[in-house]
Amino acid sequence: MSNDSKTQAEPHFLGTRIRGLRKRRGMTLAELARQSELTAGYISQLERNLAYPSIPALFNIARSLGVTIQWFFASEAVTDPEDDGIVVRKHSRLNVHYEDGIVDQLLTPQANRQLEMLHSRFPPGTYSQQSYSHDGEEAGYLLSGSFELWVGERYFQLNEGDSFSFSSQEPHRYGNPGDVDAVVIWVITPPTF
Repeated sequence: MSNDSKTQAEPHFLGTRIRGLRKRRGMTLAELARQSELTAGYISQLERNLAYPSIPALFNIARSLGVTIQWFFASEAVTDPEDDGIVVRKHSRLNVHYEDGIVDQLLTPQANRQLEMLHSRFPPGTYSQQSYSHDGEEAGYLLSGSFELWVGERYFQLNEGDSFSFSSQEPHRYGNPGDVDAVVIWVITPPTF
């Protein structure tokens, strides 16, 4: 089994982590729904592991719970003590799965203080349907496929080898218009994502 198919087969853990953190924060489902501007029914589905969130939805949930999306990354892999805090091995990447099969892998150690780097895989036809914004800046490099990017009112069509950079405070969204996976390397600073 390749690492890519292994990544796709990981257990669905995200909802359990959302529910656990919400309860530790002493929040009801309705309070989290109100603060994250989502419906209680949608969050309930997520918490029961019946659905994957969209990227903006998980961002809103994380912000409402006082964490970054990075908090939700999980993996069964054990890090070699010599690598701890410096190196992330391919087999030890932490993953988050979103709706429509979009997968982010954290390429920097979780303890990194100033930036984070992500490997994102967007299956054909997958999009971040709504724009979102947050503090910081981001840059990306399209490793393969094609990619559409909206930053504020501007639209960009990107092809393999193209790169981009923008203020994360600008509303942004993106997606894969192609018929093969789009793979993007993102760098975000500070690691608010």
